[in-house]
Amino acid sequence: MAASHLVLLLLLLAPVADCAPTRVFSVADYGAAGDGSRYDTAAIQAAVNECGKAGSGRVLLPGPGDYLTATVHLRSRVVLEVAPGARLLGGTRQRDYPAERSRWYVVLAENTTGAGVTGGGEVNGQGGAFVITPSDQKNVMVSWNATGHCQGDECRPRLVGFVDSKDVTIDDVTLNQPAYWCLHLVRCDHSVIRNVSIYGDFDTPNNDGIDIEGSNNTIITDCSIDTGDDAICPKSLTGPVYNLTVTNSRIRTKSSAIKFGSASSFNFEGLLFDNITIVDSHRGLGMQIRDGGNVSNVIFSNIKMRTRYYHPSWWGRAEPIYITTCPRYPGSREGTISDVSFVNISSVSENGVFLAGSRHGLLRNLKFKNVDLTYKRWTNYTGGLYDYRPGCQAMVKHKTGGMMLEHISGLEIDNVRMRWSRGSLKGWDVNPLLFRPSTIDGLSFHDWQSLNVQ
Repeated sequence: MAASHLVLLLLLLAPVADCAPTRVFSVADYGAAGDGSRYDTAAIQAAVNECGKAGSGRVLLPGPGDYLTATVHLRSRVVLEVAPGARLLGGTRQRDYPAERSRWYVVLAENTTGAGVTGGGEVNGQGGAFVITPSDQKNVMVSWNATGHCQGDECRPRLVGFVDSKDVTIDDVTLNQPAYWCLHLVRCDHSVIRNVSIYGDFDTPNNDGIDIEGSNNTIITDCSIDTGDDAICPKSLTGPVYNLTVTNSRIRTKSSAIKFGSASSFNFEGLLFDNITIVDSHRGLGMQIRDGGNVSNVIFSNIKMRTRYYHPSWWGRAEPIYITTCPRYPGSREGTISDVSFVNISSVSENGVFLAGSRHGLLRNLKFKNVDLTYKRWTNYTGGLYDYRPGCQAMVKHKTGGMMLEHISGLEIDNVRMRWSRGSLKGWDVNPLLFRPSTIDGLSFHDWQSLNVQ
């Protein structure tokens, strides 16, 4: 782990006894029924407001109990404590949420300092109520797009959001069945997400695990994410993303386990992903830079993964590593990706590594060190396609090789093994490297092997 990231991790995770909120405001004392049928919004919000007036404290949802609610608005230095056996249930009616679509969350903190969610219990978005037609390919979802604030089937409420906030803590809690994005940080600073379990319907689109949007100095550690859409997703639509550290976590998804973008108007810098296990995901480590922002100084280390094909309606083609830049629309700005390292990586995958810059958005100074790539096929989905979505060239027919390279300046490969599983490579062109020489310069190989294995 880089020294700067280690210092940040220690500082953010260190206990601060003198500032810890101690006063407890139980929602039961404010009239909450906890029966899962009557709305407890007024009682919960009253407890939050009193806690805020007191200066700090915890708002307790005692267990056992199911607390049905419309949007709960947190205050500064108020920590929502959902006790073991307690569930906070998000309402399923549009009138349960604010008029502005950007504020559709079950739990929402805006312009706060020191707010959080903890307690060992569960926040549940009742995502199943938003499914119109279940499908093991991809569910068809409810759309609240009559407001005109959004389009298609992405008009659904998120689960937990912190917006323009500082010193955020989400710790020891389960976030279950979001209708849309699960945990969303927007322009936040100094946030810790620790020991959080996230479960989304594996067939539901757009139920991202954690979206880090324009937020800085963020720690994600000891988390488990199992969901249909992207699991950990830094975005730079409204501001840059820097100093993000993700450690000691497990991911399973029908989309990308880790994905930069595709909203990428500002820069990403100083991100570390270490000691992560990725299982049966459609894509492992991904970057979709489409809006002119740049990526630099990123480390992926000590990662084990298994990537496989799912239905092509989900973005991804089973790539263990997928690094791309291209303009979202013709004439748009092209961002660059530079100084990215992959160290101590192992994968078993149904597709190869995909490294594709663009004419004015080169990939620069990529390093692969101690990387073990095993290639085999075990699903029946069609191969032979490269997936540039969103924008760019969309889906392109192409030979499938161990690494596909284009528009790269500087690629160092050191102690890299490609292992080809005999008898399970249908649709593959068993070629370690596929590239057009005119788009590549600065290749360096040291101790690189391509092997056939049983």
